[in-house]
Amino acid sequence: MTKGLRTILLGSVFLLLLWLVLALLASRWKFRLDLTEEGRYSLSEATLEILETMDGPLEVDILLDGDLPPGMKRFQKGIEETIKTFRNYANEDIRIAYRDPLQLDPASRETYIAELAAFGINPTNLYSRENGAQTSRLIFPGVVLRTDSYELGVLLLKGEMGMGPDEILNLSIENLEFEIAQALKRLYTENKPAVGVIIGQGEMDADNGFGMVEALNEDYEVYKVPFDQAKSVEDLLSFEVLLVAGPKAAYGEREKYLLDQYLMYGGNLLFFVDQLQVDLKDAGEGGTVAMPFDTGLDDMLFRYGIRINRDLIQDLNFGYHPVVAGDFGNQPQIVPLPWPFYVHAGNMANHPITKGLDQVQFRFVSTLDTVKADGVKKTPLVFSSNFTKKLSAPVRVAFEDMAEDPDMDSFTLQNLPLVYLLEGTFTSYFKNRFVPEEFDAGLFISEGTTGRILVAGDADLVKSWVDPSEKQPLPLGISPFSENQMANREFLQNAVNFMVDPDGIMASKRKQFQIRPLNKRKVSSQRTFWQAINLVVPVGMVFLMGWMQYIFKKRRYEKDGR
Repeated sequence: MTKGLRTILLGSVFLLLLWLVLALLASRWKFRLDLTEEGRYSLSEATLEILETMDGPLEVDILLDGDLPPGMKRFQKGIEETIKTFRNYANEDIRIAYRDPLQLDPASRETYIAELAAFGINPTNLYSRENGAQTSRLIFPGVVLRTDSYELGVLLLKGEMGMGPDEILNLSIENLEFEIAQALKRLYTENKPAVGVIIGQGEMDADNGFGMVEALNEDYEVYKVPFDQAKSVEDLLSFEVLLVAGPKAAYGEREKYLLDQYLMYGGNLLFFVDQLQVDLKDAGEGGTVAMPFDTGLDDMLFRYGIRINRDLIQDLNFGYHPVVAGDFGNQPQIVPLPWPFYVHAGNMANHPITKGLDQVQFRFVSTLDTVKADGVKKTPLVFSSNFTKKLSAPVRVAFEDMAEDPDMDSFTLQNLPLVYLLEGTFTSYFKNRFVPEEFDAGLFISEGTTGRILVAGDADLVKSWVDPSEKQPLPLGISPFSENQMANREFLQNAVNFMVDPDGIMASKRKQFQIRPLNKRKVSSQRTFWQAINLVVPVGMVFLMGWMQYIFKKRRYEKDGR
């Protein structure tokens, strides 16, 4: 065996052994490097935990298929890349398929589209230009995830009010990990955390609270918590979050002590409180007056760093309220009229709770102010529009005012905060106060561990409309008098998810991908130059390499010939 042949064989054996070692290591340890600036191909710890605990295979149907314009093609590719990244870390197989609902046979198509609508995946009309003419087609911008036992659909194309198409696409791509990971959590989680809804102070009835329970029931076990049956704060500590929604009776010292100590133990509280009482039954004819209402919570919230003001706001970005405009025969004619008290808020903070949300609706909302509270971080989440008016109590509320055009010059305020998130170490409201007699003062905590509070000056934010024809409550954000669906349901879900685990799946919503569009002016002016570079340089490189090879061989043979 010649020396050259021996070298080739040894090198081949070495490469084979190296390949076998690398394959063995790859089968036991998964290793990926994300070299993108934004961490585009990295997953949060919470997402990795879900993927590692999958207990069965998963099938994913991507509903975006066919010939798509460049922007939507990028979105489709983002969905596929996200799911493939999930598959690289999952301990179970994830199979990916494309399925266009419009390509199904007519008998199956209608049934399948109805199923998608039940998941919240409604078709979107996509407009594009082909051969100089504008065309449109329906697309379903979502995915369907399927295990052996369950099926779940997820709408993935979401954006905030006022965003352009490119911004909506970019925001939707940023949120892909969160949306899909949240669906996986719902599919594979068996033991749901507990959420409590406080009752006993005249809070919402079953119909009005339907949407709140329906929104949270996907991820949590929701319980009613009657305070008169709670003997100590230990009875509340099994709940990850407690909601106070629309009390009509004032909280006493006993109830406030239980809430306060629950917070001191690291609990999370959500307050949706009406600061002024409005009875719309009296708003006809001469109208009525919204008067301040004492919930008993003002002094406690003040200690925590927030104040709900005794006012109401009107906004030029408003919704509609149905009123009886007359009779037609023996039937009353109900007409929806503009109502500036129904605020459609679309200005959102760049925060995991509100990122990507569309408008949320408030009905008779009060403004919020912050006050000094050491150790507490205060973050405004939702704002009014740029044309807002604030009315101090007492406030006239009358349907007859709907007939008049609003005084545009009076809407001079802008971006008033309507929801606040408080985070940090809170000081007990009962510090330097007497503890209610029925509780053991020896167990009292004056300085809490880290907790979170969310406050909105409107209980209607999480209150369901009731369909007057069907007499049935509707999910949050859906009004029987409007075709537009508000984002109240998603807001409540995001808020509770963040309160329970701010560093969990919600942390993935902090991703931000930069849009890097081409400079159209440079593209136009330098088009010929770069086309020439792309055509001439590769061909020139081939010729250069061939010429160098020719010269090398020529010199070699000339040398050997000597």
